Amino acid sequence: QRIAPKGSLVALQPGMVLSNEPGYYREDAFGIRCENLVVVTEQEQLGELPMLGFERLTYVPFDTRLIDRSLLSPAEFRWINEYHAEVYRRLSPLLEGEDLAWLEQATSLI
Repeated sequence: QRIAPKGSLVALQPGMVLSNEPGYYREDAFGIRCENLVVVTEQEQLGELPMLGFERLTYVPFDTRLIDRSLLSPAEFRWINEYHAEVYRRLSPLLEGEDLAWLEQATSLI
């Protein structure tokens, strides 16, 4: 399954796992992706048609050294900080010592 310009012959179904891979690609040079796995979920029907959604499965901090902050909008800053707060909330109980210190640094506000 994929969500791409070429499309897919199979419709999304609850339980399918996809990778969410936003990124920047310079032709014949390089590419950068911030990748997470998501699962397709059924959403509460609020309108006439049933809707699907996505639930994140993986939680890994982005390496903020690779982010040009001058290009971010306030909403993008907020999204990254909220994502990192969620990463910290989920992973910090599983870590201690140097690993926890690394996570604290990696998920700090930008």
